[in-house]
Amino acid sequence: MKKFKKILVSGLASILLMTAAPAVLPEEMNMKAEVQAATIGEAMVEYGKKFMGVPYVFGGTTPSGFDCSGFTQYVYKHAAGISIPRTTDQQYKVGTSVSKSDLQPGDLVFFKNTYRKGISHVGIYAGNNMVLNATSSKGIALVSLSNSYWGPKYAGAKRVAEYVDGFKDVAESAPTHEAIMTLTDKGVIQGFDDFTFRPDEPVTRGQAAAIINRVLGIEPKVMSHFKDVPKSYRFAVDIAAIREAGIINGFPDKTFRPNEYMSRTEMAVIVQNAFDLKLGNAAAASNPYAEVKQDFWAYEPIVTMSAIDKTGIFKTEKYYGDHRATREVFTTAIYNAMNAK
Repeated sequence: MKKFKKILVSGLASILLMTAAPAVLPEEMNMKAEVQAATIGEAMVEYGKKFMGVPYVFGGTTPSGFDCSGFTQYVYKHAAGISIPRTTDQQYKVGTSVSKSDLQPGDLVFFKNTYRKGISHVGIYAGNNMVLNATSSKGIALVSLSNSYWGPKYAGAKRVAEYVDGFKDVAESAPTHEAIMTLTDKGVIQGFDDFTFRPDEPVTRGQAAAIINRVLGIEPKVMSHFKDVPKSYRFAVDIAAIREAGIINGFPDKTFRPNEYMSRTEMAVIVQNAFDLKLGNAAAASNPYAEVKQDFWAYEPIVTMSAIDKTGIFKTEKYYGDHRATREVFTTAIYNAMNAK
């Protein structure tokens, strides 16, 4: 059984380089300043612990009062965006069965013969042999699986969060999965606090500067250059660094336009510059893109994207250079460049 993949679930404001749109940047998302690493299961447990002491209410599904399945349904939904059925017996029918020895935080733990015969109670495994659940005596509380009451009534466990080895919107079978997870593990790029990566969202020039400099680690000599990038701007250091390195230049009017989206053609040029990629004669002769002619100004950078591709995402008949560069495409281009020989 897979183990839960560690991802950052809070405090992404300090490290999240790419956002839903340039008008909504990380610092504006009301996230906590402190970065905490946790698995999805651990995040659900920590979220659920906030309700400890909330009274037990039969039929309760809100923080004013929970019953056992109302509590698990609420935590799964609000902490991880996972929808599970309302009742205990319905919840027992979903997910994958796991052995007691393989329990991991976030797993649903079921008990039998409590107030009625059969499966009658559910909680969330919290680690260290403890279960977070709605008890009739103490409300939301932690109980031990070795407890003289709960222990003999243990009936089994289910793992519902099957997408945990990555992001909800990046399938393991996706050709870009390894690229996205590798850069996530390295702290180069992160997902969002709803456990999504949002692969189809576009990348801005400012975000591109930041993510590239997170790999290269260049320290600029001069901070102020572009009139639309004040020293206080969140990516000012990165923009200054990649300008001095000749990776992304500004415009004749002394602007950088950090919130403008970049095209896939611009991305290819930037990535080639950043990683000093060279296109050999053999690779040049095998240009797969019919619409990219040899006299095109960005011919070599574009063909290089295919030549160094390890994922298959650039092994296509068309390059679509005028399309926006997405988080998925940009991340994969960086991954390929980092691993180019």
